[in-house]
Amino acid sequence: MYRHILHYGIHFLVPILIAIFFFKENKIKIALILLAGIMIDVDHLWAEPLFDPSRCSIGFHPLHSYWAILVYSVLPFFKVTRVIGLALIIHIVADMVDCLLL
Repeated sequence: MYRHILHYGIHFLVPILIAIFFFKENKIKIALILLAGIMIDVDHLWAEPLFDPSRCSIGFHPLHSYWAILVYSVLPFFKVTRVIGLALIIHIVADMVDCLLL
């Protein structure tokens, strides 16, 4: 239970808090972009089974691969992709925490 609360808390609560505290002028827009980071879970649709609570997403799904994570890690260094990169990194951190608690 603790694992799921922490995992989904990072997915949903952390982006909102980051938007509120660090992007005060555009907090709603930034919060929505940060929350949209969860869209990389679309790659779960190609997995068999679709959902496996004992499977670590990191390194298994294409958008959770180490190569993809490397790309996500570069995005915050460019102003135009900074928030998107942050959204994807938050998502990966949430999934890494979940993997550590398996």
